[in-house]
Amino acid sequence: MEGFFQCYLSLYRPLISKLNELLSDHGLSYSLWQVIFYLNNNGPSTLVEIANYYNVEKPTITRRVHRLEEMQIIKPIPSEDRREKIIQLTDLGKEIYRTCRIKITDLENHVMEGITKEEQLAAYHIFPKLQENIRKDNERE
Repeated sequence: MEGFFQCYLSLYRPLISKLNELLSDHGLSYSLWQVIFYLNNNGPSTLVEIANYYNVEKPTITRRVHRLEEMQIIKPIPSEDRREKIIQLTDLGKEIYRTCRIKITDLENHVMEGITKEEQLAAYHIFPKLQENIRKDNERE
């Protein structure tokens, strides 16, 4: 289907801009939200785990984590391995997650207006398959 990726990218940018606007009330951006989201759903984690999940370099996550620590949204927890930093959400971080999650869910519902549940479900299953195909393609290189 020619133009699929162009269509996706034309959706991606405005959506990230809208998310940044929603999150700005809390001094957050979508990139910072990704760390909060991951920790909320996966519990205490290492920076490497988060970097691998989002397929970004560890220094990128380190910068985000440092900012979130300054904001007292996350905190390090003791680890047996001093080379490994484990982080978790603070109580403030959990509260911010809940507040922002409501706003983001409202946005998701608004964006999905007029799209049937079947169409939504199809898209929900397609994107992980695309991610897997991209991962396989990267491994071949």
